[in-house]
Amino acid sequence: MQELVGSIAAFLTTVAFVPQAYKVYKTNQTKDLSLFLFLIFSLGVFMWLIYGIMKEDSPIMIANSITLFLSLYILYKKISIDNSEKSI
Repeated sequence: MQELVGSIAAFLTTVAFVPQAYKVYKTNQTKDLSLFLFLIFSLGVFMWLIYGIMKEDSPIMIANSITLFLSLYILYKKISIDNSEKSI
């Protein structure tokens, strides 16, 4: 039962980032996103991934790998778009 609850939680928190990443991809706009939030969030997700690896917990490892990828994509776009707008 614990693993089921963990798997559902991991799935939901991972899927929650898909619409934001898709919106950034489609619009190429990040002005309303907080750089600080995505820096801290990405670090936190990375730490969850390390924790999952240390515990050898597949749901934690899989979910946080996907979430980290999505978060780093958004963070990359945020930084690159902000820098390109400053140089205009």
